[in-house]
Amino acid sequence: MSPRATLAALLLAATSLVHAPAFADGDKPADDKAAKEQPALKDLPPDAHVKQSTHVDGKTVSYTVTVGTLPVRDENGKTIADVVFTAYTVDGKDRPVTFAMNGGPGAASVYLNLGAIGPKRVRFGLQDDSSSDPATLVDNAGTWLDFTDLVFIDPVGTGFSRSRVPEAEAKKQFYETEADIHYLSRVIYDWLLHNHRMNSRKYLVGESYGGFRGPRVTHYLQTQLGVAMNGVVLVSPYLNPTMNDNGDVSPMPWMMTLPSIAAAHLEREKKLNAQNMRDVIEYTRGEYASTLMRGRTDPDGTERMIQKVTQMTGLDPVFVRRAGGRLETQAFLREVYRAEGKLGSRYDSNVTSFDPFPFDPTQRNNDPILDSIIAPTTTAMVDFVTRTVGWKVDARYNALSYDVNKLWDGGDELRKGSVEQLREAVAIDPKLRVLIMHGWDDLSCPFMGSVLTVDQMPAMNDATRVQVKEYPGGHMFYSRPDSQQAMRDDVRAMYSSH
Repeated sequence: MSPRATLAALLLAATSLVHAPAFADGDKPADDKAAKEQPALKDLPPDAHVKQSTHVDGKTVSYTVTVGTLPVRDENGKTIADVVFTAYTVDGKDRPVTFAMNGGPGAASVYLNLGAIGPKRVRFGLQDDSSSDPATLVDNAGTWLDFTDLVFIDPVGTGFSRSRVPEAEAKKQFYETEADIHYLSRVIYDWLLHNHRMNSRKYLVGESYGGFRGPRVTHYLQTQLGVAMNGVVLVSPYLNPTMNDNGDVSPMPWMMTLPSIAAAHLEREKKLNAQNMRDVIEYTRGEYASTLMRGRTDPDGTERMIQKVTQMTGLDPVFVRRAGGRLETQAFLREVYRAEGKLGSRYDSNVTSFDPFPFDPTQRNNDPILDSIIAPTTTAMVDFVTRTVGWKVDARYNALSYDVNKLWDGGDELRKGSVEQLREAVAIDPKLRVLIMHGWDDLSCPFMGSVLTVDQMPAMNDATRVQVKEYPGGHMFYSRPDSQQAMRDDVRAMYSSH
């Protein structure tokens, strides 16, 4: 698999039912010559600040934007990286603070910042969006800034954040599952320390692979750095990847894809609503799962299942029959729009683009959403940071870094997911609350995986402490104003509970 294909599969989310990413070879020690050849880096600018305002819920919210850096140091105290953050703070006592990060590995935090919860937003991720449209920032009606300060963190190799050590050493220090969790947790600790916010209420939000990071960072902060989060929000998280395994005998992979494919069909039919989706979920974890488990011993049940799946998805009955009612993501995305010469996005299957290679047996180009979001987010963020805030830097901004993704060494920890740390963090703190949020149309991190995962968690005296919420839309469901507003309302209710 090429690096770009790997990134398309994993960058915003590790996908279901695709080959595992081709991670880089094992680490090799950096020799003295390589270290000496590491080019000297110019110092990044000092922190920059600007006053701004936005409008939300009919009110004007005035705030300070800070773009700055925090050093990452090795065990000897040597600075080995610079992590760049963008913070939005409002004057006042007892303000909570929320730390936000995206995923990839290789994604900057710009998607949550300028798409979901920051005070300004740029349009991206919707049908018919053009990469060449003006990347204009406007007030974000869905921002969380009126009820929490916000700190967006760009991991090393993303945004303007950078390593100061040779590549082989960077792989060990930053581009590896556990090392990534450790240094990002320390960045959160250091921001709190430097800004005298240790006693603030603290929250963490992670999207996609950031949702993999979320429980692990929370647990590491609790048990190693002595910092307790009050709440965690996981947006379209890559949470429990082993559910995708062994689709030859296990119904789990197909139980994860069917509800999102059915949701996309309901939306095209203008019938998408919570009640119809409840019916889809109940069929999926009931008759559909049991029929798949019985296999060839129940031919009549299999025939009923194929007819039901055809009706639920609107797909060609021949296609559904040949697939045995088991709908693989990429095959579906080519099939559903084949007659139009288009492809659906795995991040929102109702967002399409023309297939430049319609007669190839497999998809050759990247995802319709993945490539189209880089230009507007990069342009808007670079202009905002360098011109509006005045943080003058002469460097490339990496909204999505293929290099970081190629170098990433996930190892066994990546395949384990983060359910163990989620359970442990909730068990440690009886007041910790977790919201897991998904778009129904997302096939990269399907919502059904989180539904099944949370259903199996112990209640720990209050089952509402860990909840799954679903909305119309895909992986970045917040690009739709109604879904973004519903997300904001649900999150604000959780914050209010504290």
